Amino acid sequence: MLKQLVFFAGLGLALAGCQENSKFASNAKARAPIPPETLAQMREKGLQPSAPILIRSFKKEAELEVWKRGNDGRYALLKTYPICRWSGQLGPKKREGDRQAPEGFYTITPASMNPNSSYYLSFDMGYPNAFDRAHGRTGSHLMVHGACSSAGCYSMTDEQIAEIYAIGREAFNGGQRKFQYQAYPFRMTPENMAKHRLDPDIAFWRNLKEGSDHFEATRQEPQVSVCGKRYVFNARNSGLTPSGACPALDIDSGVRDAVAAKQQADEAKIADLLSKGTPAVRVVYSDGGQHPVYRGGRHPESAAGLLAFSSRRAPNFDSGMVSRPDALAQAPQEIVLHDGKEQVAQKPVTQVAATPPAPAAATVAAVTAPAATPVATPTETAAVVPVARPATADAQPTTAVAQAGGATSPSLLNRVMSFSGMWSKPDAAPAADAIVTAATPAPELAPVLVAPPQPPTRPASSTSSAAPGLSGLW
Repeated sequence: MLKQLVFFAGLGLALAGCQENSKFASNAKARAPIPPETLAQMREKGLQPSAPILIRSFKKEAELEVWKRGNDGRYALLKTYPICRWSGQLGPKKREGDRQAPEGFYTITPASMNPNSSYYLSFDMGYPNAFDRAHGRTGSHLMVHGACSSAGCYSMTDEQIAEIYAIGREAFNGGQRKFQYQAYPFRMTPENMAKHRLDPDIAFWRNLKEGSDHFEATRQEPQVSVCGKRYVFNARNSGLTPSGACPALDIDSGVRDAVAAKQQADEAKIADLLSKGTPAVRVVYSDGGQHPVYRGGRHPESAAGLLAFSSRRAPNFDSGMVSRPDALAQAPQEIVLHDGKEQVAQKPVTQVAATPPAPAAATVAAVTAPAATPVATPTETAAVVPVARPATADAQPTTAVAQAGGATSPSLLNRVMSFSGMWSKPDAAPAADAIVTAATPAPELAPVLVAPPQPPTRPASSTSSAAPGLSGLW
């Protein structure tokens, strides 16, 4: 009798597991198999369809990577997909309706998967997470989905999301309880960190780079916690709270040393780049971006000879479904913050003010001046000047220069010091939406304040973002 009860109890649990899985495979779209080409790539790399996965995405490059864990416990890159549409600017999502796609570390579970999405298929990123809530950020229903239309989400083509969904489904069916989604503004390279060193969000991005370094140094999924309102990685401490102070972190010595070695190498590269005059930039979009492959550019895997869809150089998609094509038609503007004495010949289109640095460490203040109103001081001005560039299929950013006319060129030490806050807390970054750049601690370089463009108009929607089955408008 007891054996029969055990048998039926086990059968009930098995059926319950099948029923749970069927929630994210309840229709033909959600049950579509992994494409044969992708299965062949898995075999070539010694990866199993049922093995755990991890996903990373990069706004600026408009690329999404799917990684799979190998038999050695380390993750290997399976495929890189060109993102069809993301909205907003580089930087985290802060409030409901700001059109920002989230940045940070998120957890995807079977319950996050939506087979009945209004955008073909989708999964919820889990925004806001503990970090976002600690910073008072709001918003919901932020997804990775199909349809190539975004108002705060990462949008793929229908064909791409079907494949990504299938890969995630098979990982869950193989026993993975959750997978990590790492959302970055750009690839966390020394080049990008040097170029964006004066961005208002740089302290937050340096915190994200810590997590990226943990993953790239070990090729294992970093364990993510939050304390002191910042992300911490692979800490074995118990009782960490998002808003509570961080204690001395207990991290495995092997992991700590591997990460420290990578960070030391990156810092040396950054110092070298600054010594060669790498300018600080701020990239401004009309409303997000799209991978160049959708406009005739190169596929992200073409250099390696591994196309996401081997028979096509660009994924199939309905160009009529792409959101805000007017915004995509305007190439992003790269504002270069130039601290030299060279004169700018072009007529400036925007005026910004340069103020003397404070004796103490520089702080960043909010700027809310209207975009059409020039701001200038009688003695010192800086100009933002667009540099005309021919349109290309890859839609590279146009360039502008912000020059502090009265400033002198900083020394190498001062340039390095401008990046010395790499491990500062995200709270050091302002919450303002204006384009604000901080001065280096050296007295030679004054802060440069740039007024932001007017925010895009929120598109009309015929459905509520909170309605069941939607894959995230806001």
